[in-house]
Amino acid sequence: MDFDHIWKSIAAGLCGSAAHSGLMALKSWLRILPTFQPYDNLQMLLTALVGNSVHPMVPWVLSFFNGSVMLGFLFGHFYQRLPGRTGVMKGVLFGFAVWIAMSLTFFPAIGKGLFAAQAGLGITPTLFALAMVLTYSVTLGVAYSLFTSQTRGRAT
Repeated sequence: MDFDHIWKSIAAGLCGSAAHSGLMALKSWLRILPTFQPYDNLQMLLTALVGNSVHPMVPWVLSFFNGSVMLGFLFGHFYQRLPGRTGVMKGVLFGFAVWIAMSLTFFPAIGKGLFAAQAGLGITPTLFALAMVLTYSVTLGVAYSLFTSQTRGRAT
C-alpha cells in the first residue's frame, strides 16, 4: 500500500469517526439509552488495567484513533477484496464484520457480555451498536470511494 492509499484510508477513517461522534452526540442530546455508556465502561476498564485514574478523554481519543487510523487503514487495505460494487456496500459489509468483532470482544471486555446482552436493556444496545458502527462504516466507505475515484479520474 502506497502513501496515497494510506492518507486516503486515514482521511476516510476521520470522516467515519466524525459521523460516529455526531451520532454519539445525538444519542446524548436525545437521551437515547442514557444508562448505556460504553465509553464510561471503557474508562473503568482502563482504570482497572493501569491501576490509576484515567482521564475521561482517553476512551474517546482511543476510539477516535481506532476509527480514524486503525480501522481506516484496514478498510483501505481490504477495499478491493471486499464484496460489493460501491463504497456504501463495502462499508456495510465491513461494518457488519466490525460490529460482530466488537460484540464478541469489546462488550464482554467492558462487562456487558456478548452483544451487550448483560447491559440489562434488552436488544436495544445491540441494535444501537449496529447503527453506530454502520454510521461509521458507510461514511468510511463513501469517503474512501470518493477519494479513490478522484485519483482514478486524474490518472486517465
